[in-house]
Amino acid sequence: MSDLFDKSLRTLELPRVLELLSEQAVSAEAKQRALRLRPETEPEEVLRLLDQTDAARNLIGLRGSPSFSGVKPVAEALDRADRGGALNTRELLTIADLLTAARRAKEYFNDEAAEKTAIDHLFLSLHGNRFLEEKIKRAIPDEDTIADAASTELADIRRHMRAAQAKSRQILQRIISSPSYGKILQETIITQRDGRFVVPVKAEHKGDLPGLVHDISSTGATLFVEPMGVVQANNEFIELQAKEQKEIDRILAEFSAEAAAHREDIQWDYDTLVHLDLIFARGQLSYKMNAVRPEVRRDGAIRLRKARHPLLDPKTAVPIDIELGDTFDTLVITGPNTGGKTVTLKTLGLLTLMTQCGLHIPAADRSAVSVYERVLADIGDEQSIEQSLSTFSAHMVNIVEILKEADRHSLVLFDELGAGTDPVEGAALAIAVIQHVRHLGARVAATTHYAELKTFAMTTAGVENASCEFDVETLAPTYRLLIGIPGKSNAFAISRRLGLPEDVIAAAQEQMSGESVRFEDILTQLEEKRQALEKREQEADRLLRQREEDARKAREFRDQMERAKDNARGRGEAEAKRILRDARAAADQVFQELSEMRKAQARADRALNENEARAALRRTLNEAEEAVSKRDARQEPIPKPSRPIRAGDLVEFPGVRQPAEVVSVGKDGTLQLKAGILKMKAKADEVRLIEDDERAARKKTPSVTIRQNADRALRASAARELDIRGMETLEAESVVENFLSAAVMGKLETVTIIHGKGTGALRKAVHDILRRNKAVKSFRLGVYGEGESGVTVVTLK
Repeated sequence: MSDLFDKSLRTLELPRVLELLSEQAVSAEAKQRALRLRPETEPEEVLRLLDQTDAARNLIGLRGSPSFSGVKPVAEALDRADRGGALNTRELLTIADLLTAARRAKEYFNDEAAEKTAIDHLFLSLHGNRFLEEKIKRAIPDEDTIADAASTELADIRRHMRAAQAKSRQILQRIISSPSYGKILQETIITQRDGRFVVPVKAEHKGDLPGLVHDISSTGATLFVEPMGVVQANNEFIELQAKEQKEIDRILAEFSAEAAAHREDIQWDYDTLVHLDLIFARGQLSYKMNAVRPEVRRDGAIRLRKARHPLLDPKTAVPIDIELGDTFDTLVITGPNTGGKTVTLKTLGLLTLMTQCGLHIPAADRSAVSVYERVLADIGDEQSIEQSLSTFSAHMVNIVEILKEADRHSLVLFDELGAGTDPVEGAALAIAVIQHVRHLGARVAATTHYAELKTFAMTTAGVENASCEFDVETLAPTYRLLIGIPGKSNAFAISRRLGLPEDVIAAAQEQMSGESVRFEDILTQLEEKRQALEKREQEADRLLRQREEDARKAREFRDQMERAKDNARGRGEAEAKRILRDARAAADQVFQELSEMRKAQARADRALNENEARAALRRTLNEAEEAVSKRDARQEPIPKPSRPIRAGDLVEFPGVRQPAEVVSVGKDGTLQLKAGILKMKAKADEVRLIEDDERAARKKTPSVTIRQNADRALRASAARELDIRGMETLEAESVVENFLSAAVMGKLETVTIIHGKGTGALRKAVHDILRRNKAVKSFRLGVYGEGESGVTVVTLK
């Protein structure tokens, strides 16, 4: 880029905006890159940068900005490690902090997000290395410490060092605590000299404590002696210190080699994180300025709506609308001094440059900016005492350079074109310069005080007037830019407001030419018409806003009616559910009462059966006694069994029709028998074994057979699976209740209800039913192979 273009960037104050951008960055490198930003001249590159800024701003709004606090330069350290050098603890911690930042950035990124952004590939390209990161941080808690956990060898060495140190201190402690040494010690303390433990000894008693003298006090009255008993322990400690340092050097070399092995990945992560830091700085600046992304055009047209200069206080800056390059390629801005003409030029140029740097601009939606190869500006008082140039000469030097570089890819901004010389010559020169630059194909915006340029703009195709509005009543500019209206001279009106006599004003008016008077009258009429049109436009806007407000209220009323209808429907459904729930609760109570009645009846039946069993047992005992008596009387022999009697066999006493089961056989041959609820003991020769064929011939009682047949019938009729997919919630509730009742009566332990996945409403209704049903022990969603969340498996009590 040329020196003139760089000078224009400074004139338009782009460096000050880049300083604001630099403040939003975190890493030092990103701050420097922000200050070095230059406008891009290719529309595709500008669009790519704006896409990145959009993505960063959206992510900041959703999740805040990722942390870049640990992003520091590592290239020099990695180069030295790659050459075989050992890095120090600070350099290794810097690498670990960078790996931490890379890992956190990867965690910040959501690869499963529905919308992909222009910076996803940057997050995905990060490598990280959690193993090396944690290894370094576990071994090096801070720059001055190597932890024992760095290696088992280091931990072992330090354990021995502590033992040697403790041994030395123990010996010295005995010396300073001994009364026999009290008179020869200067103080009862332990200190160090040259890394060895010593005690202070009075000079006159130096021979009373054998040892090595390591130091003498400045007065010569105290000798620092290492007792002979401590020398060995101190020597061991010094040796261990050397081993410790050697092991530390080995650990640092090992970590350095690992970092060198991953040099390219670590350096890539650093460059990528710096790039992301700068992108998120652009997003942060967009938030800070309440900026928007402009439309990028390629036809040289600019349309700024509600644009604000980014360096002005947003609370006091007046937004302006600027157009250029669409229906006209040149804009001539007139108006009083301090009326905002220069700020308008700077806003136009600076917002164009910001867009080409990939920054959002402080303007309203639907603003558009074209991409130029050069934005050339001649703004401000360029008078140079050193170069002995006047204001006019300084401006003309810039204009000459601009005419050399301007082309159809340029935006040219002139402030007070032709000022600083004779008005007639200046106006003619200004028109000629504008015509020449237009002929080169550039877009032009110029400010001026010359009436001739107003006429030139009104009579030349492709050139448009604009003015900065001035309030004669308050004698102050409003800073509003009015496109299509030339600035009106307010000298007479201002003078009249300030109290200048009318005869003086009349005399001044007589000095003006007829054409000038007519021109001012035309401007006055245009201004009156503009104000009238503006009032009508404001009234139309008011009516439009009122209509929009009425439409909004109508939409809100319609929405309220829809919500009321939905609420009524919802209340009806809720009432129906409540009635159904109450009916179901009443049915549950009836079923509970029936169950209690069945249990009471069963208890009564059991009591009756027990009484009958006792009576039958008594009869059996009586019969057994009689049979025993008869047997004793007849001495009839009991048939011997075909095999030894064992547990589980059936036996009977002779003459007794009630069989007994053999529970166990004792070591002495005694049999433990059980007949109903009666238990007894008998000898093997006192009972008859019911042989297998006889046992098989015995039939079960009719009552047991009937009960088992009924149980089998119930189980057969009760289904183990219910499919309610597609049913309404209310319909499904009754179907599920009936299904559970049948399953309980069928004595099923586990059943399955198929409700499908869908929205989850049917599943929720089924689970509510299961929680209320007292026959349900537990339930769960299906697992893989069972239907997963589309089925519920129920365990019954």
